[in-house]
Amino acid sequence: MDSDTKFVFLVMGLPIAGLIYCGGGIAIIANNETIRDHALISGALFLLIPLTIGATIWLKASAKAYKK
Repeated sequence: MDSDTKFVFLVMGLPIAGLIYCGGGIAIIANNETIRDHALISGALFLLIPLTIGATIWLKASAKAYKK
């Protein structure tokens, strides 16, 4: 994968993935009574999933840069 392909994925793919994630989260909240009853826990999980993925990607890239 060349740098242009990575840039296109970053510019187009990441926002679309974010919209799908948010839309799915809203749909789950609207249709599931248990999640609405435990809003603090489900909101924390909804926040921590992308945060964990982003932090993992960032740390792996940083570790790869420091190895060079």
